Amino acid sequence: MEAVSADWVLPIGGPPIREGTVRIEAGRIAAVGPARELGWGRRYPAAVILPGFVNAHAHLEYAVYAGFGDGLPFPLWLETHISRKRRIGLEDAVAIARLGAAQCLASGVTTVADASFTGASAFACAELGLRAVVFLEVFGADAGQALARFSELRERVEPTLSERVCVGISPHAPYTCSAQVYEACAALGLPLATHLSETEAELEWLRAGRGPLAALANLLVPPPGTSGVRLLADIEVLSPHLCACHCVHLDTEEIGLLARSGAGVVHCPRSNAFLGCGIAPVADLLAAGAPVGLGTDSPASSPSFDVFEEMRAALALGRVASRRPETMPAARVLELATLGSARALRLADEIGTLEPGKRADLTVISLEDTPFLPWEDPAAAVVLGGSPERVVATVVDGEVRYERETTAWHELRQRGSEARSKLLGLSRPSA
Repeated sequence: MEAVSADWVLPIGGPPIREGTVRIEAGRIAAVGPARELGWGRRYPAAVILPGFVNAHAHLEYAVYAGFGDGLPFPLWLETHISRKRRIGLEDAVAIARLGAAQCLASGVTTVADASFTGASAFACAELGLRAVVFLEVFGADAGQALARFSELRERVEPTLSERVCVGISPHAPYTCSAQVYEACAALGLPLATHLSETEAELEWLRAGRGPLAALANLLVPPPGTSGVRLLADIEVLSPHLCACHCVHLDTEEIGLLARSGAGVVHCPRSNAFLGCGIAPVADLLAAGAPVGLGTDSPASSPSFDVFEEMRAALALGRVASRRPETMPAARVLELATLGSARALRLADEIGTLEPGKRADLTVISLEDTPFLPWEDPAAAVVLGGSPERVVATVVDGEVRYERETTAWHELRQRGSEARSKLLGLSRPSA
């Protein structure tokens, strides 16, 4: 692909360009500007070109877990997933992760930050051409055991790693990992991600060792007597190297701690809503200067990897929380899903905007036959009117990785369905 053009180009880092073109050379953006100056290249009518979405928190290997434990309290929901996950092996996990990677590409995602229990997402992203930071998950109170698990997983995924797919580490959460494990993980100097301040049950356990999570005490570490944010700040793990996912339950001091530390925050509005966790204080985090991105989490807690639905949830819930529509305009939400996520992952020098020199990661979205044409505000049209069905093409490093008219992935869907049957303990009839 050498050049693409559309009714609008939304660079995100600059003003929208009507009748714009993006020129590509050797996998990077060579120029962005008006088509009358750069030429048309391949033209997409009734469409918008924007940076590929950056899904800053996902679990690709849970792509077929949709609906599992719906409506259960968080501890029982968690227990359901733990027990079912034991029914499948690595081969099935990779098959599921391939489907998840495909669904991300079909939603216009070009980069994913994936918390991976088995390392399966590294294989899937390498195969399908999705840019990824694969955060290998560790658990427990013993730092040596946690690092041994990480080393085993890293050795497993080593053949998949490249400039496009890199590895990080994810101490799962403060209630499943001790302070010593967090310190050992941070000492590796790798990208770091964790689930943080997601539920009230988490805070009850961390502060006092009681509440709903007490029923899973055998899976948890002893409570530190303080919140996860304060714990990570005290041991100096709260830093720009950390990506903190969810961050729903924060007081004013914790918002300040996150912002001053430079840690990335990932907002997962649908997951937080479907699990009854609450609404993260995104406007306050942004006002404090925290780098905030957007993540879909996984179909284990929200229905899909659909970034458009995630953006609409962020917009709606942000306005509900503040009771002011101007708090969360469409352009801000679109920035969260692109540049905001890139900043949260410390990748903004390479992705997140359409600028010369950056990776040629972009998405083409058609708004043909929608109520949003003729155009008034292209950013609002994308956020309010976009969907995976309207993604025409997804491009990573200048290569088309998904095209609406030609990419089907029938085999991936079939293998995913077979793995879901195993998770549910169902037998499938022979063909």
